[in-house]
Amino acid sequence: MCLGAPAPALAEPVLTGAGYLEPTTRYGHAVLGDGVEWGALRLRLREADGGTRDVLLRLPETRVFEDLAPRLVDLGGQRAAMVIETDAARGARLALYTADGLLAAGPFIGQPYRWLAPVGAADLDGDGQVEIAWVDRPHLARVLRVWRYVPGNPALQEVASRPGFTNHRIGWDHIAGGLRDCGQGPEMITADGDWQRIMASTLMDGRIETRALGPYDEAAIEAALACR
Repeated sequence: MCLGAPAPALAEPVLTGAGYLEPTTRYGHAVLGDGVEWGALRLRLREADGGTRDVLLRLPETRVFEDLAPRLVDLGGQRAAMVIETDAARGARLALYTADGLLAAGPFIGQPYRWLAPVGAADLDGDGQVEIAWVDRPHLARVLRVWRYVPGNPALQEVASRPGFTNHRIGWDHIAGGLRDCGQGPEMITADGDWQRIMASTLMDGRIETRALGPYDEAAIEAALACR
């Protein structure tokens, strides 16, 4: 190294884990089977020297994480925690958090006691950008929505939507389905709106295309996710 040359920059910390903390009953929806939600998000980072540190992000008293567990997602070179964040007056939204705080989010549904259930995040249409899918109000509206994360933009961008899908029943402590790739690109796996069939949906040219895989039951949807 030449004398006077700047020292090489340290690598950015890597997000390796996430969890919820500070259980709270301040939002009495109980859509996931009990009245306990979460007031804080803990992110674990691996530093360039191999050490780790935790970052605690705490919500204001008017909000909770109305969720089972945060999900680590790859946004094309950057990791974030994907969460369901609920406002007491405006209902749920899907949000992405990093150690610096809120990275990007979709809109709040618009009224309290209205919820959404994530499907997953991936490059769903092969355009090089990450799309995020969720079911908007899986017990009521039952709309599959796809939004796009654009680096530097704090608002997720709407791509496509289609009614007639669900992935959660009131009181369940889990979300059915998710994303799979059986060799022909990612598919969104859900139930139809009446819980009769398992649906495989793809994003193509800004539209959601869908097909039925067979009758719905929990074992069958797990098999579908495993490409069996």
